[in-house]
Order: sequence, then C-alpha cells, then structure tokens
Amino acid sequence: MATIRMIDIAVNFTGQSIQQTLSCPNCFQTHILTNCFICFWLFDLQIKPNSDGMFKGMYNGKQCHIADIATVLTRAWSAGVDRIIVTGGSLEESREALAIAETDARLFCTVGVHPTRCKEFDESGDPEKHFQALLSLAMEGVEKGKVVAVGECGLDYDRLHFCPFEIQKKYFEKQFELAYAMKLPMFLHMRAAAEDFCDILERNKDRFSTGVTHSFTGSADDRDKLLSFSNLFIGVNGCSLKNAENLDVVKGIPVERMMIETDSPYCEIKNTHCWD
Repeated sequence: MATIRMIDIAVNFTGQSIQQTLSCPNCFQTHILTNCFICFWLFDLQIKPNSDGMFKGMYNGKQCHIADIATVLTRAWSAGVDRIIVTGGSLEESREALAIAETDARLFCTVGVHPTRCKEFDESGDPEKHFQALLSLAMEGVEKGKVVAVGECGLDYDRLHFCPFEIQKKYFEKQFELAYAMKLPMFLHMRAAAEDFCDILERNKDRFSTGVTHSFTGSADDRDKLLSFSNLFIGVNGCSLKNAENLDVVKGIPVERMMIETDSPYCEIKNTHCWD
C-alpha cells in the first residue's frame, strides 16, 4: 500500500457529502473540507476480494487454503491503511462488494459492469431491467454511505474474446446515465482503447463530475489524452511500473492528478529490470 496525495476527489470516493471549499488545517491546501487524504494517510483506491478466487483460497481450480479476506484486511489495517474501496465488475459482484463494504466502516465500494463483462446486459434477456437493477443497487448503497463511484467500467480491447468492442462501447456509455442519476464519480478501465475511450468521455463529459482511470499502463500519448480532461485522475499501481518506458510515462503525471492503488490481488509492485 502506498501513500496517496490529497486531492478533491477524496470527498466523492469516501461517500461524504460535498459542502464548501476552504483552506484545510491539516494539509494547508484549498479543497473541500469534508475529508482529506492527508488525514487518511493510506487510502487504497481499489481491491477485488469478490472477483478473484485467491481471496477464497482457490488457485488453478484447487482449494489451497480457507478464505482469508478478513486476514488480508487485518494486515492492511495493521500496515496503516485507513480506507479501502472494493470494486464491482458485474451486477452480482457489485452486490457482493456492497455486502463486504457493510462489514467495516473503513470499507467502501463501487457499482458497475467491467468492459469484459458487458455481455451480461444482453444475456440477462432485458438490458434495461438489468440497468435498473444496477441503479437500484447504487441508490441503496449511496443511502447507506457505502457506494462511492460507478464502475469499474470502460473499454478493454486487449480482451475482446470476453466481450466484443461494440458491446463494450454501448454499455460503457450507458453507465454514464448511472453516474449522472446518482451524482457519482466514475471508476474507469482503459486497455488498448484510448481513442474510443476518450471519444466516449468527450461525449459524456457533462454527465459525470469527476473520475479516475485506474491501473494505467498506456503510452505517453494515452496519458496526455486523459490529462486533457481536467476532471479526470490517473490511477497507478505495480502494473503501471513494469519497465523503464512505464516509469517515464508515469513521471509525466502531475502528482495532483495521480491516485495510488493496489488492484489487489493483481498489481503489486515487484522488482523488475526497470529497478536495476
């Protein structure tokens, strides 16, 4: 887990009401005083305990140990992590994320459908009913103070075998309706799709207040396209730091536009040749 810079998006991603922008006595920056990441110290932007078998002790289809989500969270709290966001990647995962978030005051969650799962809208037999179920879940979670963003949603052209790009684009755009209705920020996913991704953001820029494109692994050009949206932040984790080119790209992200995450259990920081 890594320290995250104070940024105004903290207020939205912790489910707190937006009030007034004043000078913060903790970090001496001007921002909304409802919450401050300097006070939080460690805030993990994303973990996925509900979407990977590792947290349930499953490896390559075999049960290797008992479920250890509670142990993982205990380690995080002991290490000084103060808040964690559990992400949803489907309707069912979003329900599970909310259930997990309700177990601890330090846990929050998102509601949305990952680009590789977007076929679930059509496969449900009634895409609009499926969307309304997402909306109802988001409303429930917001009322409970737990749902803090729409997502994980976006475009993933590296894994089209899971979902064709036209379906991804259709339901990525649809989820801006959710953000607009609930006045929530967007938790975004972009892989090998910067042009279409930014085109959709441009068309919908008035339908969401702010957001973060998480686990960024793109080029310098991709980075600059994202930074051209003044209300967008870029999430960085171990997958963003795999080689020297990645490091050069990340250096070009202003610290005030950067968020830190683990994307646990996937994207820890590991020693590679770029650290030699």
